Amino acid sequence: WRRRAATIADLPSRLFARMPSRLIAFGAALVCTCAAAQVVLPPVPAAELARCAEIAASVDRLACYDKLAGRAPPPVPPPATAGATPPSTSALAPALRVEPGGSGSLLSRYWELERSDKRGVFNFVGYRANYILPVHVTSRLNTTPQSPTQARVDLAGYRKVEAKIQLSLRTKLVQSLVLPDSDLWFAFTQQSLWQVWNTDASSPFRNTDYEPELIYMVPVPQGLRALPGGWQWRYASLALAHQSNGQADPLSRSWNRVWLGAGIERGDVSLLARVLRRIQEPLADDNNPDLTDYRGRAELQLNWTPGLATASLSYRSSLRRFDRGSLQLEWTYPVYDDQPNGLRWYVQAFTGYGETLTDYNFRQSSIGFGLTFLQF
Repeated sequence: WRRRAATIADLPSRLFARMPSRLIAFGAALVCTCAAAQVVLPPVPAAELARCAEIAASVDRLACYDKLAGRAPPPVPPPATAGATPPSTSALAPALRVEPGGSGSLLSRYWELERSDKRGVFNFVGYRANYILPVHVTSRLNTTPQSPTQARVDLAGYRKVEAKIQLSLRTKLVQSLVLPDSDLWFAFTQQSLWQVWNTDASSPFRNTDYEPELIYMVPVPQGLRALPGGWQWRYASLALAHQSNGQADPLSRSWNRVWLGAGIERGDVSLLARVLRRIQEPLADDNNPDLTDYRGRAELQLNWTPGLATASLSYRSSLRRFDRGSLQLEWTYPVYDDQPNGLRWYVQAFTGYGETLTDYNFRQSSIGFGLTFLQF
């Protein structure tokens, strides 16, 4: 066993002795080359290390150390194209070829008509104005609401100064439905009149209206948009709507309707038009059979957005009598000039029939002051 141990101990020297001289020379040269390739960095001042250690953000602190060590920063990815939308995998919002940049059209941005303005489905945004008017003053109060099929109800104790609140949201349900770039939307609006200053009557809600809608928006093709005077026809729409005040008889008021709409614009001015048709119901179930004679069968809305301020004028007509319908003026201005999509001062003036569904056949004038929020 001593001979075997000596033989094993002497094995490395034998193998090295039999290794070709050229291979030994190559290995020695490789070791010398690697040693020569080592870069000796100058010492880093302690002050610089201390400066990096004081950086709170981990990413920035690591970048500082990398710079001291001589490491190149990682390549910066190119910025995303303005207006680009990540490809959709939803069957409700199929992937579209998105054009770079926004359309510049207010109506297109509002209804996402152009592909560059598409934002997918189930994004809740504002529909009509969302506002809180702590001061809302009316010229008359409807203390005896009634209709041809509903008995008169005597309401006492209400005051002409109250608060008015409206919440209105919409969301796209399906994108590019049937026609190219045409979308199906759902909207819901709730408007309340609150006797908040009437503490003697425990500050009740005087009226609340609820209005859900299904709206199908069809953008007008490029070749059909041009109108005289520089106007552009931007969309056509079809909708189904319901409105009720949630009351029991004899205060119950409700109706269903379909409407056709269109929108045109020129610069910072837009004009929206709607013609509606009420869905008839049996007279025994109809709480307000003459509603359209007062509230109207057509609507026009003129919007002006010259800068930070916005103004809107809405007109409803029965198409049969000029002394029916209503006129409403709205004005807004941002509370903070650098946040135009935040809180805005809001003024609303109304005159005519149907400020609320209960008052559909009652004429009054009102004005309110407050704030609007949740812009589209």
